[in-house]
Amino acid sequence: MDKMLYVAMSGASQNTLALRAHANNLANISTNGFRRDFEQARSMAVFGDGFPARVYAMTERPGTDFTPGTLQETGNGMDVAISGEGWLAVQAPDGGEAYVRTASLKIDALGQLRTGNGLPVLGNGGPIAVPPEQKVEIGQDGTITIRALGEAPNVLAEVDRLRLVNPDLKLMEKGSDGLIRYKGQDQLLADNDVRVTSGFLETSNVNAVEEMTSILALSRQFELSVKMMRTAEDDAAAMARVLQIS
Repeated sequence: MDKMLYVAMSGASQNTLALRAHANNLANISTNGFRRDFEQARSMAVFGDGFPARVYAMTERPGTDFTPGTLQETGNGMDVAISGEGWLAVQAPDGGEAYVRTASLKIDALGQLRTGNGLPVLGNGGPIAVPPEQKVEIGQDGTITIRALGEAPNVLAEVDRLRLVNPDLKLMEKGSDGLIRYKGQDQLLADNDVRVTSGFLETSNVNAVEEMTSILALSRQFELSVKMMRTAEDDAAAMARVLQIS
């Protein structure tokens, strides 16, 4: 009975982990640029005395769904989204390089260009600094052009260029902080073919119906595992009564 109880317990535990993955996807359905996590389970044989006829489930996160979301118009020229393939390079909190598909850009008090959640945006030579300006324009190739304070409307200056890359998606992975990183050994170089669209943000690629369906199915599996544990408990109690009679 202890083997049956262990198999049922492991199934319920792994169902909880799978539910957590889908719940996280569903919670980020409104997060711009969010990429949903895949989830799968595989059977693992239980070895021990006798033939390994029992198996238990092990939940895995095999990867991330990099399917692009849809572009949503915002009317804000500081909102940018990748048009087609590619990524925008930002500086992660650990000092490394991470990548996003869309961002609500802003200029902080020190003139540094940052994403909506405060990550420095990288340009040709590192984090982008913007001088005091009256207007900022971002071209399709990532070029940042400003009209400086006190200048005439027709006097524009190019400040920097967004660092746009187009790596192999097989070498991209999502970290525990939700940021996408490149796990290849070679350093990513800027790709001149990547284009951005200003005034738009890319939505999450989470499908609410699909996630809810998965959550309901996993909840049913969890209930079955709990029922199996109760059955194992009842069987153990019945066996104890038989031994007492004998």
